[in-house]
Amino acid sequence: MTDTILDRRDLRFQLFEVLDTDTLLTRPRFAEHSRETIDAALDTAEKLAREKFANHNALADKEEPVFVDGKVVMRPEVQEAFDAYIEAGFLTARAAFEEGGMQLPETAAAACTGMFTCVNPSSTVYPFLAGAAGNVLRNFASETLKTQFLEPMMAGRFTGTMALTEPHAGSSLADIRTRAIPRGDGSYRIKGNKIFISAGENELGENIVHLVLAKIPGGPEGVKGISLFVVPKYRLDAQGQPAERNDVILAGLIHKMGYRGASSTALTFGDNDDCHGYLVGEEHQGLRYMFQMMNEARIAVGYGAALLGYRGYRFSLDYARDRTQGRHAENADFSQPMVPIIEHADIRRLLLTQKAYAEAALAMCFYGYRLVDEMETGEKQQAEDAELLLDLLTPVIKTWPSEFGVKANDMAIQVFGGAGYTREYPVEQVWRDNRLNPIHEGTTGIHGLDLLGRKVWQSGGRGMQLLAGRIMSDVAATSDSRCRPFADALQVMLPKVEAATAAAGKVMAAKGPTAGLSNANAYLQLVGHVVAAWMWLRQANAAVQLGGEDTDFANGKLQAARYFFQWELPRVEVDVQRLLDNDSTFLDMKDHWF
Repeated sequence: MTDTILDRRDLRFQLFEVLDTDTLLTRPRFAEHSRETIDAALDTAEKLAREKFANHNALADKEEPVFVDGKVVMRPEVQEAFDAYIEAGFLTARAAFEEGGMQLPETAAAACTGMFTCVNPSSTVYPFLAGAAGNVLRNFASETLKTQFLEPMMAGRFTGTMALTEPHAGSSLADIRTRAIPRGDGSYRIKGNKIFISAGENELGENIVHLVLAKIPGGPEGVKGISLFVVPKYRLDAQGQPAERNDVILAGLIHKMGYRGASSTALTFGDNDDCHGYLVGEEHQGLRYMFQMMNEARIAVGYGAALLGYRGYRFSLDYARDRTQGRHAENADFSQPMVPIIEHADIRRLLLTQKAYAEAALAMCFYGYRLVDEMETGEKQQAEDAELLLDLLTPVIKTWPSEFGVKANDMAIQVFGGAGYTREYPVEQVWRDNRLNPIHEGTTGIHGLDLLGRKVWQSGGRGMQLLAGRIMSDVAATSDSRCRPFADALQVMLPKVEAATAAAGKVMAAKGPTAGLSNANAYLQLVGHVVAAWMWLRQANAAVQLGGEDTDFANGKLQAARYFFQWELPRVEVDVQRLLDNDSTFLDMKDHWF
């Protein structure tokens, strides 16, 4: 079966028809770019993704990294892909020209990197983490640390990680036990254990820069006492070159169901009391700094889930067009040839549902990336609004694509039938890779608590007001009769979201957060589905402007929108009612009843 990658027509649609990226190109930061330069970057990304990343996705899944003679050994194609990615400049695609970057808008850079994630999410982990860790240092580290670590990271010489999770604490960062003891010379000695550290050990670069969360003795309790440290695999000599091995030990490789090509590690810091770490920024501000990387990673997780949902959909679409089986129900003449399974209504159901999930998820993620561009280049109020709205939407952008990307992949397997459950076809790996996304960078349940427990109430609820305002702006701008039913349905749903939000707030005020947040997952699904529906309204409004050779493309968008509004959006009515009723089914269940 031939490989599949992001459709360039759909990318142009998302970037230019839906997001109107042309308006970004009039701003000073992006003025040297045009559709032509963005297309050229996409051409390079697509070629590189096909030649250097797609070629070993299945191979790296079968032959996981192994620990041999003190080193992690992986397939040589991973190194070739990493080097080619660096050489082509995609690690610094967003960085300023003066830093050697392409200075692309976030939306365009994401479209490029999406090519790599789509065909090989495991190998893409390594440059992503290096870039994201570098962004933290760029914004919060001292000039000395930037010179020592950021510059070689941006050159691709050093890789990076985020070392947060500990075996006993999981997602509860307030309970981490890793300690940082000041030595009086500006350095600290780090001691503790971290687990599930992606890319925590590899030989792709000359050094690995671990960004480690730890607590300095005597600091505040809980998350307020967390600080952030650079902990390199190798300490640097006077010339800034990797020299003596730091006291960071690989305790073991973790064998995952998916994402097998990316090393996942358990690391021990300071077993010999000689693990040197260097404070980033100020003491006890580590979680605030790390949230930048965590939020960048959360949006990337949602984007990766959307891409894998899309990839599985495209695989199953190709298969459904080629695979013949059965005949139309009214045809009893068995001498007639069998028909492609795409002729059967239930297969079209599975395909249309996948399309609706995957393309809404992509649109949602691109909207998030556009908000990043607004934060960085918009006028003051525009930038502040974008920051507040992105903060509100980050739990949704992370979780909705993660949950429904996996559901799309499940349907892709169903289209393949028994073949989809075998390793000879690609969709079983796509499903396994995607199944991680509802878990890492915060489980769906945690993001539900974050959304309902914190995000919706920030700034006096202004984020929700901004969201409602932007949705209603698109509702008001909808004039085509084919799209008006979608706009009307959203307009009806918004007051219900507002009522559900108010009801949950009243319960929290009267009974406390345990009761008020017991249905946070239902709230997250409600808001997520409404945002996904909004993405379909935006796509439908853009699609009706197309014509000519784009007619089939536009009709596909409109039919997917129709499906979402007629089949999917009504599903959340039950979530609204649960929140209005303060349903206590889960709270009332007792441990010993299980």
